[in-house]
Amino acid sequence: MGIDNFTAQKRAGAGIPTTNGRPAAGRPFSGLPRGRQIHKTFNNIKITILCGFVTILVLRGTIGVGNLGGSGGDIANQNLIEETNRILAEIRSDGADPDDPAESEINPNVTYTLGPKIANWNEERKVWLDQNPEFPNFVNGKARILLVTGSPPNPCDNPIGDHYLLKSIKNKIDYCRIHGIEIVYNMAHLDKELAGYWAKLPLIRRLMLSHPEVEWIWWMDSDALFTDMVFEIPLSKYDNYNLVVHGYPDLMFNQKSWIALNTGSFLFRNCQWSLDLLDAWAPMGPKGPIREEAGRILTANLKGRPAFEADDQSALIYLLISKQDEWMDKVFLENAYYLHGYWAGLVDRYEEMIEKYHPGLGDERWPFVTHFVGCKPCGSYGDYPVERCLRSMERAFNFADNQVLKLYGFRHRGLLSPKIKRIRNETATPLEFVDQFDIRRQPVHGEHSL
Repeated sequence: MGIDNFTAQKRAGAGIPTTNGRPAAGRPFSGLPRGRQIHKTFNNIKITILCGFVTILVLRGTIGVGNLGGSGGDIANQNLIEETNRILAEIRSDGADPDDPAESEINPNVTYTLGPKIANWNEERKVWLDQNPEFPNFVNGKARILLVTGSPPNPCDNPIGDHYLLKSIKNKIDYCRIHGIEIVYNMAHLDKELAGYWAKLPLIRRLMLSHPEVEWIWWMDSDALFTDMVFEIPLSKYDNYNLVVHGYPDLMFNQKSWIALNTGSFLFRNCQWSLDLLDAWAPMGPKGPIREEAGRILTANLKGRPAFEADDQSALIYLLISKQDEWMDKVFLENAYYLHGYWAGLVDRYEEMIEKYHPGLGDERWPFVTHFVGCKPCGSYGDYPVERCLRSMERAFNFADNQVLKLYGFRHRGLLSPKIKRIRNETATPLEFVDQFDIRRQPVHGEHSL
């Protein structure tokens, strides 16, 4: 499988992006992130409108306009003014909770940690599994997987972004339902220091420790879509590994490229090794001077990396290169199928794939995952034109959705159309269609061909 498209890739944000991303070309960093600036602007507009409203109320009460005369009108005016002042106070406080404790500063001379050091997780987890047989880590011979994704806690800067986040989670729910995978959708920042790209690390750690019955934690960015609804990850291939991530050994160790792997979709085994790797990975992540200085180190050591603050993907590459002997024997760099498929080289070929191939292959013939690296439909900027990204995401969603709708006798009118059409008539013997079209009953080609 070629890697020609890798040179065109740029690192996208994680599935829970907020701030602290790399600015677009030619856009310098400002004192506030762009989303924050927009938020402040809206607040100022609200304040202006409310101030005008208060002025009108005062004038009405003073000159007796309308039928608000008498003590009842004065009381009503006073209540409205008090309520307006309360709203103004909330807006000016920028949503801060007065009961929140004061934030402490990170000491740059102390190595940042995700939490208390855990040293015997394998033993503790085994005891728990033995004591709780109703929560097995293998069900019907298959390892229990938890797919994890998410989005920011606030609405998107671009309103259409919320619509595509909905389509993205619908796509993931469909895949998980078909293949018996549990799913978690997160909208909370569990660690205020690890925002942006880094938010996935404390979340993954917390889920490992809170769900000992889960054998694999599968992280997937919100801008990645399943596009092969039949393919299943060949877990037996990774019996001796604890981290599975899409990548290329030559790019990693010979070229030391900053795009040698992609952390938009990867699997962690729930074990002590994974907790140790998370502990080693996290120290470059705290926002502020630590992340900025780490970014300079990563840019100096990874080929092709632009100058911006440390991101989780570059940090993992640097860690695996610099401490290869310590970590790489348990890391599987997967490229036999598209655990991460770069969208720009795929979305315009869907019609060709439909004509020549079939779902279940998972590779360039019918990509398992299409990842919209560099598209930020939820944000205020991206590396590609918004129109191109939205059009491509619509094609990818409908390409996958057709595979789901087939069982019900429908498909989209076109890969750019949300409308559907019937592809077969109703019948008095519906179970024959279940046997013929249910994805769960189709052979999983990838499992046997890898």
